[in-house]
Amino acid sequence: MILSGKEIQRRLGTDIDIDPFDEVQLNPNSYNLRLHNQLMVYADDVLDMKAEHRTSSLTVPEDGLVLAANRLYLGRTVEYTRTDRLVPMLEGRSSVGRLGLFVHVTAGFGDVGFRGFWTLEMFCVQPVRIYPFVPVCQIYYYTLEGDYDAYQSGKYQNNSGIQPSMLFKELSAD
Repeated sequence: MILSGKEIQRRLGTDIDIDPFDEVQLNPNSYNLRLHNQLMVYADDVLDMKAEHRTSSLTVPEDGLVLAANRLYLGRTVEYTRTDRLVPMLEGRSSVGRLGLFVHVTAGFGDVGFRGFWTLEMFCVQPVRIYPFVPVCQIYYYTLEGDYDAYQSGKYQNNSGIQPSMLFKELSAD
């Protein structure tokens, strides 16, 4: 089952942490997360799954930044989240998607026990101006049945910012 907004708020400080938390961002069954003012882009034209990639950072100014179509931008949430005993999920907000901006392209399924900022895989179908600290996505929570092992990945757990793909670490171990 998906938690209601009231249940999300009730569980703050127990099995859910959202920092900072603002009740204005609470929805009937989710919580809006905001886009930080830092973005990351890959420097390489071809991305090899088995290789680490060079990246560069961009700052989104207060008056906005136009994202180019057909380019991947990595962003992050302003909010740090921690979840225990629940499965966190992330989706772009429909109002943002209706502008042709896909905020969380493919990896919205979180792991029970995740702690950190969410890295956002952002892609637009036509140029779109974005602004820092705008609510661009929403987190929601599923209850979990049965015994489980909490997420312990050394790749992304307890991150402090935008995380590029670290798939190469798994593939180079083979």
